[in-house]
Amino acid sequence: MNNPVIIVGAGLSGLRAASLLTEQGIKCRVLEARDRIGGRVLSASDANRPDLGRFDLGPTWFWPQYESHISSLVKELNLETFVHYNKGDILLERFQIKPPERCVLQEDSDEKWMRLTGGVQSLIDALAETMPSEIVELETRVKKIQLNESGDITVEAELADGKKEKILAGAVILALPPRLVAHYIEFSPSLPSNLMNDIVNKPTWMANEAKVVAVYNRPFWRESGLSGFVLSSVGPLQEIHDASPEKGSGALFGFFGMPAEARQKMGKDKVLKLVSNQLVKLFGSEAKNIKAIFYKDWSNDSETAVEEDCSPLKDYQSYGQPPVEGIWETKIIFAGTETNSQCSGHLEGALQSAEQAVIEIINLNNKSLHQDSSDTTTSIK
Repeated sequence: MNNPVIIVGAGLSGLRAASLLTEQGIKCRVLEARDRIGGRVLSASDANRPDLGRFDLGPTWFWPQYESHISSLVKELNLETFVHYNKGDILLERFQIKPPERCVLQEDSDEKWMRLTGGVQSLIDALAETMPSEIVELETRVKKIQLNESGDITVEAELADGKKEKILAGAVILALPPRLVAHYIEFSPSLPSNLMNDIVNKPTWMANEAKVVAVYNRPFWRESGLSGFVLSSVGPLQEIHDASPEKGSGALFGFFGMPAEARQKMGKDKVLKLVSNQLVKLFGSEAKNIKAIFYKDWSNDSETAVEEDCSPLKDYQSYGQPPVEGIWETKIIFAGTETNSQCSGHLEGALQSAEQAVIEIINLNNKSLHQDSSDTTTSIK
């Protein structure tokens, strides 16, 4: 394969694919529309209070007893982990005008929810360090992928300054949500209708979600025997967890039961006011003493969500590899958590899909080398 493999997207899948290809000596370039790496992995900190820690606004946990790929990678990169705190009682909030109910948490001693010290961003940063920095090109938006009659692939990208670049590619790994591919990338010739239907109807994980993290000087709720875990049917947060670092500050994070359209109509300030009021109702007056608050509405992120993603995620059965056939087969390969049927929606799924994509590229590269060798032998004869 003479031309580099072009990887579209610098999230976990894209970076893992680039790392593995680099390790195999296969040339690649990662083109990322955002001005940062990580995709839906996003760990935030307060510039004025770095001592509070870094908190995840995207994925947070992994489960080593079920997820071998991420467990192995975390060990390989020598990343520090700790067990998610789940000791103490849970709170059930069923009525707006009544206090929450306190219940005993039934702990499964065999199931460990693991977190990364410094947030999941530490995994992204460590992966980026396994390859030359010039491989990843930020603010580079892929606009078109063209395949000519000879089977040559050209990727057209728009740079931050508006300039266009055409890149010859040996193959393309599409490591971004399939719906973004359908909406924002033009293919020439057009993708087959069955493939387009598949990727348009494949919901983007987290695209209709929002997440908030409230940070305190310490995890004060533990002192009264609470785990920080809350289930609520009145909201605005329907599920809350302890998001505290292993040491130091305390934090609570929550997922919203409020639909994306309602959040956007209400606006960030009003949404966060409702969150603050709910935390005080659940955990008492000390919950007013928020030292930092982080909010990410993924439905507002144009690099994550499209209009179809505003509806609640229901159709999990559509996850898995899109059916790439015909002239585009072996030319484009899909990666990302939505394209993995076993662990879709998890970091594990993102990694498995990247590793499968790289296996396909290696097979293509070996086939190309074998073909070149055969051609050379024939010419010598």
